Amino acid sequence: MTVLEHTGYRPAPPPGWQPRTDPAPLLPDPEPFRVLGTGAEPGTPGLWTEFYRRLVHGRRYNQQATALTKQGRLAVYPSSTGQEACEIAAALALRPEDWLFPSYRDTLAVVARGVDPVQALSLLRGDRHSGWDPRRHRVAPLCTPLATQLPHAVGLAHAARLRGDEVAALAMVGDGGTSEGDFHEALNFAAVWQAPVVFLVQNNGFAISVPLAKQTAAPSIAHKAVGYGMPGRLVDGNDAPAVHQVLTEALDRARTGGGPTLVEALTYRLDAHTNADDATRYRSEEEVAAWRGHDPLHLLEQELRERGELTEELIADARSEAETFAADLRERMHADPELDPASLFGHVYASPTPQLRGQHEQLRAELDAEAEAEADAEAGTRAGAATEAGPGTGGGTHGQGRAAA
Repeated sequence: MTVLEHTGYRPAPPPGWQPRTDPAPLLPDPEPFRVLGTGAEPGTPGLWTEFYRRLVHGRRYNQQATALTKQGRLAVYPSSTGQEACEIAAALALRPEDWLFPSYRDTLAVVARGVDPVQALSLLRGDRHSGWDPRRHRVAPLCTPLATQLPHAVGLAHAARLRGDEVAALAMVGDGGTSEGDFHEALNFAAVWQAPVVFLVQNNGFAISVPLAKQTAAPSIAHKAVGYGMPGRLVDGNDAPAVHQVLTEALDRARTGGGPTLVEALTYRLDAHTNADDATRYRSEEEVAAWRGHDPLHLLEQELRERGELTEELIADARSEAETFAADLRERMHADPELDPASLFGHVYASPTPQLRGQHEQLRAELDAEAEAEADAEAGTRAGAATEAGPGTGGGTHGQGRAAA
């Protein structure tokens, strides 16, 4: 007899059972939150024109980085073209003391946060480490394994809360990352600990070639927040002011002890997954064309024109700055990096272990021997050249002397 067959078993909660959390306030709105086209006014003077300027820069950045892959200067580049509103809004919603935990597609957010664009591309170039100092910029390294940055963000945010620091963490992930176990673990820990962290899911429709419908049957990713006991927000990811407002509110709530929030931004990547992907194999041109009509840059341009705030001078300045930015990135990326093999042993442990010290000494000895061999070979080449040149030069001089005589 199984437990279910036992006559005394009742698969209902006892009379005293009550839900720990009222789910109603946690549920997302049925429609994505929007600002553009609603008549809403910018909260901060000049904020929307700043969005426009940065979106123009971001679009040009994606174009230039993609071109660098074709020139062999980048190993791979996951473009965020079409998702720039999420990237820019995320960076601008953060305070200087906050932390950003990006995924591999979030280099634009990293650059908007203040990281040098060449350093932001270091990992995708094939260099070691992240390319920048995470503590200086409060930006974690780009995360290539899906969703593993999410528990890291929770840990940092929880530690900040225990120390009494008014710090919030913003963790960015794609819809594909929500199918990983790290997503579940991070959200569960964050909610139980009430960690000051905000999860931003950029739902661009595909996990490489797998559509969202094959990843989840939930009404939206934002609805998953209820199962963890945190609010879920659904926002138009191509509406920069809307994304910025939702993230700002969520981050303020986190800093003041309100706990985590799950934000789903509905967006679309107009380019392929990476330069190595053929997106035509799993999506139609008609689908891409429909989303081009909802381009975040064009949406903001239209709004600013209707408000009389998009002047020809602003357009010219933004495009000129973007071209200067791209030219500087191109020039510096075409310079070969000077790499020190010994740097492999840096940033491994605060105090190197005996094994690391031994390996470091072994490498140093090998490099010294290699340099000595190259010096000997060069000296031998010079000596051989001098030997061959000596008689020939003499004979030439002697012959010239006879001719002169």
